[in-house]
Order: sequence, then C-alpha cells, then structure tokens
Amino acid sequence: MPAFFAPNHIRAQHAAGIQPRHLRTQQHHPDFDKLQLRGWKSAEKEALLPSAEWEKEKQWALRMGLTGSDCLTDKSIPTFARGELPHYAGINTFLKAPYIEDVTKVGAYDAAIVGIPFDGGTTYRPGTRFGPQGVRKISALYTPYNYEMGVDLREQMTLCDVGDVFTIPANIEKTFDQITRAVSHVASSGALPIMIGGDHSIGFPCVRGIAQCTSKRIGIVHFDRHIDIQEKDLDERMHTTPWFHATDLVNVPAVNLVQVGIGGWQVPREGVEVARQRNTNIFTMRDVEELGLAETAARALELAWKDADAVYISFDIDSVDCGFVPGTGWPEPGGFLPREALELVSLVAAEGICGLEVVEVSPPYDCSDITALLATRVIVDVLGTLVAHGKMGAHKGIIDKPVTIPAGPDLE
Repeated sequence: MPAFFAPNHIRAQHAAGIQPRHLRTQQHHPDFDKLQLRGWKSAEKEALLPSAEWEKEKQWALRMGLTGSDCLTDKSIPTFARGELPHYAGINTFLKAPYIEDVTKVGAYDAAIVGIPFDGGTTYRPGTRFGPQGVRKISALYTPYNYEMGVDLREQMTLCDVGDVFTIPANIEKTFDQITRAVSHVASSGALPIMIGGDHSIGFPCVRGIAQCTSKRIGIVHFDRHIDIQEKDLDERMHTTPWFHATDLVNVPAVNLVQVGIGGWQVPREGVEVARQRNTNIFTMRDVEELGLAETAARALELAWKDADAVYISFDIDSVDCGFVPGTGWPEPGGFLPREALELVSLVAAEGICGLEVVEVSPPYDCSDITALLATRVIVDVLGTLVAHGKMGAHKGIIDKPVTIPAGPDLE
C-alpha cells in the first residue's frame, strides 16, 4: 500500500522510520532456554509429587458426607462438604486439617496447630483473642500445594488442629500456665507445635512449654518492630515483656535471642537497657537492607544456633509494614515487605525449628482479611520449607524430658 493511501497512524509510523509489525525483524535471545526458568522447573517438580493422600481424602469425603447427586459428573463430590473443598464451606480448622478432639492422639501427627485466643497482655488495641479464628477462616483459601517449592503438605506430612487453649480472660498468670501446659503436651508428643496468637505475651509461656520438655539449649529468632524484653509493663508481664522472662529460663540463654526488624518510634528504652545488659542480638530494618536477606538470615542463624540444640521462631505480624497488615494492635510503618518477611522466615526455618508462633493478628482492625492471610502464609511457608529441606520432625531429638498430663475420667 502506498504511504499516501495508508491510515493516519501508518503514515505517522513511516514518517518516524518505524516499520509495520509484520516487516520488523524479530528480536530474540538465542541463549534463552525456558527450561531453565524456575517456573518450568517448578512445573516439572509437580509431576514427581504423589497424590495418594488426595485420592484417599476424596474417598473419605464420600464415606463421611454421602455420595453426591446423580446429576453430578464429578463423582468425587459428596452431598455434605468434607475435607478441603469447597474452600468457602466446612468447619474452619487451619488449612482444613483434621480437628483432633482427643488431644491425647496429637502425637500421631507431624505438626499441630494450637490456637491461643488471648489479648489480656495487650497495652493498646485489643482484639487478638480473635486471631486464631481469623487465621483459620482465611486459611481455607489455600491448598496444601506450593508451586514454587514443589511441596504438597497433604502428601508429604501430617497436620492436625487441636483447637484452642482454654485461656482465662481476666488472669494473665493463669492463662500463661494453661498455655505452657498445652504446648508442653504437644511438644512432648513429638508433634511440632505451631501456635496462633493472641498477643505477644504468649511468647514466654509457649517457649516455657517447650523448654520444660528438654534439657537442651534453645535459641530464638524473633521477627518484630518492637524489642519486647522489658521486665514489666503497666506493672504486669504484658505483650512487651516475653523475652525478658523467656531468657530467664535456664536453657534459653539471652545470647541466643536474635531479634530482626527492630526499630521506629515504639521501642521502649526500658527494653533497650535490658537487651544491652543481657547481650542479645538486634538487627534493625536498616541492617537488613544493608546486609541483604540471605546474609541477614545467615548471621541470625549463626547467632541463634551458637551452642544451641534447637531454634524457636516467633513471628509478630507487625514486623511487616503496617500498610500490608492493618489488623494488628501496634501498627508501625517501615517494616518488612511481605515478600521479604516470607523469604527471611523460610531461610531461618530451613535449618529446622522446635516451634513456631505467629502473633498479634487482630481481626477487628483487619481489612479484607489481609493481615490474617499473611499470618497463614507465614505458617504454610515454614511448614513447606521444613518438608522441602527434610527438617520436619528434626525437633523430636531434643525432647528428652517429656511431660505427662493426666486426661479426664473415661466416658461411660
């Protein structure tokens, strides 16, 4: 077509020296190989994963929920919702994991979700007592399979939900004793305890529960914007005090406490003084920026594991920039991006852990469940990392003093 008969935009392209698309020489990268992309490698990993447990679950759903209507083409769909599907239905355990009504059976599982609905240690905005409910609810959105990791939790580990600790709303110390008793039972059984808070005061009784079961030395990697290591706040052991009391335990030395992300305008000087006296380890957000994620994780692991036999992860959701996690009691700008937080917690978990807590999710302040969703993601990423690195169950080796808690009377 002569240029003067062409549409205006074609004439403009000719004037600018731009060739029509069909005449252009195709630019390409001769050395590019899509098979080397992580995306393709992840797709190949999926083919290696088993699916026996998924098939078993579908058969279980039919047995427990009755076969579906004759009109259905998919004969694996039951009449009553059971198991993972549909995501919007069913009883909200974490990730639709089995609810273990009889907690004496928890040792049959690799890991156990423990809800701790307590916000009596909160010093500003309450609401974290609803954290376990909020996290469980949005966890139904997820499947047990992670594309990038090439991991399927349903096929490669066993997970259960033991429900919530019976906390005492008006009494911090009685609640702490209840939490310690519950966590010590799960840890003694051999299941990995995964705690969903609740405010950060639960950090002390959770660590105490594991420490009671072992003579071994425990390190802590603590993700937070706040230092949480003063002795008291408002004359009580509150959510600003867990690491003062945890590092008073004989096998949880302060030199193995590593705090990552600390900074801003909400770090009480009383806590800074204690950290200095006890020779703890503090990485600010600027430290993380300057070192990079991989180097931060490597140094945190070195400090937490030095002469220790196990490491516990405490993840405060407010370590993430408050623009991403509005549903928390002490929101603070300048924290991690979600992707940074997930990368760091996975790098730490890759060496194995003896427990995980995710705290300070406050659904009354949340927006579209995004805070609870990130909390869910932290948990499943840690579980997936443990599976991928062959560390699921590694914590059992430190349980050399298991506790025994009596059950109630037999039912008639």
